[in-house]
Amino acid sequence: MGAYKDKNGTWFASARYKNWAGEAKRKMKRGFPTKREALAWEREFIAKNNGNLEMTFESFYELYKNNLQNRLRENTWQTKSGIVEKKILPYFGSKRICDIKPIDVLRWQNKMIEFRDKNGMPYSPMYLKTIHNQLSAIFNHAVRFYGLPKNPAAIAGNMGKGKADEVLIWTQEEYRQFSDVIKDRPASFIAFEILYWCGLRLGELLALTPRDFDFEKNILVITKSYQRIGGKDIITPPKTDKSIRRVLLPDFLSEEIQQYLSGLKDAAEDKRIFPFTKSYLHHEMRRGCTAGGVKKIKIHGIRHSHISLLIDMGCNAVAIADRVGHESIDITYRYAHIFPSTQQEVISKLDNMVTI
Repeated sequence: MGAYKDKNGTWFASARYKNWAGEAKRKMKRGFPTKREALAWEREFIAKNNGNLEMTFESFYELYKNNLQNRLRENTWQTKSGIVEKKILPYFGSKRICDIKPIDVLRWQNKMIEFRDKNGMPYSPMYLKTIHNQLSAIFNHAVRFYGLPKNPAAIAGNMGKGKADEVLIWTQEEYRQFSDVIKDRPASFIAFEILYWCGLRLGELLALTPRDFDFEKNILVITKSYQRIGGKDIITPPKTDKSIRRVLLPDFLSEEIQQYLSGLKDAAEDKRIFPFTKSYLHHEMRRGCTAGGVKKIKIHGIRHSHISLLIDMGCNAVAIADRVGHESIDITYRYAHIFPSTQQEVISKLDNMVTI
């Protein structure tokens, strides 16, 4: 509808559009210092509302956000948006999405690969791949729903690598060395006991309430996960549907947990029994490793340590998957190198079945 000068000397623009219900609406925006900027806003608004790919990448990202944000777990969207807004929008934001070519993606990749932080450290290969995947996902959305002919990020190819380096784990003896030195803080001790002997994810652990335990049957029920997002404590569903599960507790652990709960000042059925954040346990992890003289591993490495322990005990992939909330095929492939059966053992067993 054009741009017009306001009484205060600034410019305003308005545009007509149809909302999702097909109703005619009008959008107005004031405060532009020049007529040119007001008209540019009008063009961008119309392009965005019509799904016209002459809009900027930043405008298309807003569409992408509106289309997908409510379909994803809150913490998943926070991770995705953080990457896009810090690593992708500064480079592609002002470019028209229809003008972005594979060479533009390649140049952006080179900038990401060349990045060094204040300590001279680059992004890890796995993080580089994650950044690229977020860019490619936005272009895929444009291809699938808005008629973009091709995904320039797919044509340019990925960067980094998809698998992290092998996760360090503890043996049972190393865990005992660690746990012995953190017994001075009961909450820390019980938290790590549950992580090691049950194989929980950290968010699952921090979401636990007294209601999740059935001590008559020694069962722990996993139905939720804890996240700290935007300065607020958020309880979400677990990572996957498979993550909703019942975990059997060994007798000694059941007794330790009951003793811990009996000592809490406020043990309401729906109140978190570990009222702290992930950063506290990361600090306790470092403290215990130093004091116990054991190698430093990531907290997620304790989950891997539990799985390794189960494999050493002779548990099969299906039983392990049920306990830790994985698909059995994931357990089979990811931990194949530490399962006791090798190709040669398989052949030997097959040979023994047949007598000539």
